[in-house]
Amino acid sequence: MDAEKLRSLRLTAAKVRLGIVEGVFSAKSGHPGGSLSAADIFTYLYFSEMNVDPQDPKKEDRDRFVLSKGHCAPGLYAALAQRGYFSLDHLKRLRHIGAMLQGHPDMKGTPGVDMSTGSLGQGISAAAGMALAAKMDGGSQRVYCLLGDGEIEEGQVWEAAMFAAHHNLDNLCLIVDYNGLQIDGDVAKVAGLAPIDDKFRSFGFAVTTADGHDFQSLEEAFSQAKACKGKPTVIIAKTVKGKGVSFMENQAGWHGKAPNEEQYNQAMNELNQALAAI
Repeated sequence: MDAEKLRSLRLTAAKVRLGIVEGVFSAKSGHPGGSLSAADIFTYLYFSEMNVDPQDPKKEDRDRFVLSKGHCAPGLYAALAQRGYFSLDHLKRLRHIGAMLQGHPDMKGTPGVDMSTGSLGQGISAAAGMALAAKMDGGSQRVYCLLGDGEIEEGQVWEAAMFAAHHNLDNLCLIVDYNGLQIDGDVAKVAGLAPIDDKFRSFGFAVTTADGHDFQSLEEAFSQAKACKGKPTVIIAKTVKGKGVSFMENQAGWHGKAPNEEQYNQAMNELNQALAAI
C-alpha cells in the first residue's frame, strides 16, 4: 500500500471514530466500544475494498455488507456518512425519535444499509443467502459480514457457516472483530472460543488473520480472501475494544453506554489530536 493511500485511510478512520463518539453522545445511548474497535475495518471496507456507489446505493452489481453485530451501528453509520451516503449531520440525531439512523441498522430507511440486523447470530445467515443468490444469478458481487467475537457464541453462526461451506461460497468473506470483550466481560471467561481458527477450518472455511488496526495487514488479508476459490473465507481481526479513546480501551463497561459531557469532551479532544497528528 502506498503512503498516500495509507494516510488517506488513517485520516478517514480518525473521522469515523469522531463520528462514533458524536453519535453515541448525542443519542445518550448506544455502543461505542465495539464500534471503535471496528472503525478501521469499516473504513477499509468502504474506502478500499468494496465495489459500492453512494450515488447509486441500490445498484445491482454492488458488493454487499452485513453488520451481523448490529448494535455497532454507530461505526457503520459514521463510515457511510464519510463515504457520502448521507450528511454527517444525521449522526447527531442517532436514535432520536423520527430520525433516519436507528439504534440498529434498518435497510428500509438508511441508504447504504443492505440488511437490517440486531439479533446476534442472524446477520451471517442473511449474508450467506446473499452470497448464494449472487452465485445462482451469475453475479460478480462479493458479500462481506462483520461479526463480534462474543456473537459467535450463537449457534446460528455455525449453522450458517456449514451452509456457506456446503455451497462453496467463495464470494463470502466473514470478518470477526476479535477484541476479546463482550457485554458480560472477558469473552474467554464467558464462553471460551479458542481456537477460533481451527473451529472455522473444521467448518470448511479458509482462515486468515489480521491486525484490525493496521491497514496494510487488512489489505493482505482481504487480498487472500479474494484469491481463495471454492470455499468461504473468514478474517480473524485482532482489535482493541474502544480503540482511540484512552479511557474506553479494553474496558467491557464501554460496550453499551454513552459518555457524559466531560467524557465526551475528553474523547473528542483525544481523537482530534490523533487526527491532527496523521
